[in-house]
Amino acid sequence: MYSHMMVGSNDIARSKKFYDATFVAMGGKPGMQDPKGRLIYMHNGSLFLVTPPIDGKPATHGNGSTIGFAMTPELADAWHKAGVENGGEAIEDAPGIREGNGMKMYLAYLRDPDGNKLCALHRVTD
Repeated sequence: MYSHMMVGSNDIARSKKFYDATFVAMGGKPGMQDPKGRLIYMHNGSLFLVTPPIDGKPATHGNGSTIGFAMTPELADAWHKAGVENGGEAIEDAPGIREGNGMKMYLAYLRDPDGNKLCALHRVTD
């Protein structure tokens, strides 16, 4: 549905450690860094980028924003663990099944080292 997602970072090396670990945990590869210093992650036909802000001002997270990655519950657990072990913060409830509005989902939430809210999601079908 989307072509790419990009978040800002004030410390690209710190972000690379975090995102390399989380992408590898979900079956992806470590990111590549382009000549402009941006990190580029390619997985399942989509792009995720991390960049120092082009305007030169500090990067900030979007309050109310969440970036969701689709994966199995097993990969979500590995992703969550890798994130916490590499500078991320576990937020909301522990990874697990949530039900509501007629839907059943396996969810895991993290904040990256710059405060961006991330979610691993698997829609459960019975």
